[in-house]
Amino acid sequence: MQLCGAAVHEATALWDVRTAVRSDREVKPVEQHIHSFLESLPFGAPASLMCLHADQVRSLLRGGRDDPDAWRLVPRRRPLSPGYLAGIGVAIGACVLLPYGEELLRCRRAAKARKKGARGDGARRPGRATGGPRASRSFP
Repeated sequence: MQLCGAAVHEATALWDVRTAVRSDREVKPVEQHIHSFLESLPFGAPASLMCLHADQVRSLLRGGRDDPDAWRLVPRRRPLSPGYLAGIGVAIGACVLLPYGEELLRCRRAAKARKKGARGDGARRPGRATGGPRASRSFP
């Protein structure tokens, strides 16, 4: 299940970066590195769990012959406390939802600025590059 989640996460990350780039919003190197780090997390989590539960991984690789519960989802022996689960929920909110919300606001500001620029096309000075500050750069 975690490997499927990692694949979905990777597809979402690609879509997110493509959307940011197409919005004419400047994607700075720091943001690119943050996305790179976030892309590695879904692969690190299953790897860590595989190291912690190597016996279960071996059982799964053998087709679950040694363990009748190998291919079933079973509840934890000791359920997590409500306080712990609430803390995880707050951490997810702070570390996932807030950054995505902030990026959504930046994309909306860029779209609004792009619309203003499109309305004022007749007022541009001749010879000036269109599309904002990034369009005036020259690359080899």
